Amino acid sequence: MKWILFLLFPVLLFSQSNYEKAKSAFDKETTEKLRLKYESILKTDPNNLKALEELGDVAGLNKLWDKALAYYGRLKSLKPNEADYHYKYGGTLGMKALEVNKFKALGMIGDIKDSFEKAIALDSKHIEARWALIELYLKLPALIGGSESKAIVYSNQLLTISQVDGYLSRGHIEEYYNRFKSAEQYYKKAIEVGGSKHSYQLLADLYKNKMGAPDKARTILEEYKGKNSLN
Repeated sequence: MKWILFLLFPVLLFSQSNYEKAKSAFDKETTEKLRLKYESILKTDPNNLKALEELGDVAGLNKLWDKALAYYGRLKSLKPNEADYHYKYGGTLGMKALEVNKFKALGMIGDIKDSFEKAIALDSKHIEARWALIELYLKLPALIGGSESKAIVYSNQLLTISQVDGYLSRGHIEEYYNRFKSAEQYYKKAIEVGGSKHSYQLLADLYKNKMGAPDKARTILEEYKGKNSLN
């Protein structure tokens, strides 16, 4: 089931807007303290939205998918018009799909997709849900809904919301289909408009691991260091 590369936490590594949050190290001691804190809150306030969300996040980080789904499902019931709750529910459902049998996972695809689409319907500028759908359409076989053209549709939507995410997502699509020169150009555009470390790293990784150009990879990382040496 490797073709379902999902999604709640992996997709944050691509999304420009959440990259800084996603790169922070997984700290078991911290998450355990959070769990205890918010479980205590729920004892006296069982509908506390922040506590439910934090506990869902902690469960997800610990790969307790069913527990995370229970928290996010509760959030959806309490506040059905909150886009992030649908996004997190869909992402967690996708992660669970990696660990169940093939036929059960196939039956989950519709709910995963619906969750991300619902997040976009509720928040027209939801970046992460679009990244998730891009990854979905790239990884699924065509016979069960995979589609490069649909992935590009969401990438184009990202471009209107966040130029950096738009260029990074299109570069990701081009790289996935081994169109490395095209991917290179999109990553360069992301660097031009944003200049983030993440954008430089993606281009460097492309040079080193896909285009057989380690010298270019070193040069692009040195360029980033030079531009940010005074920061």
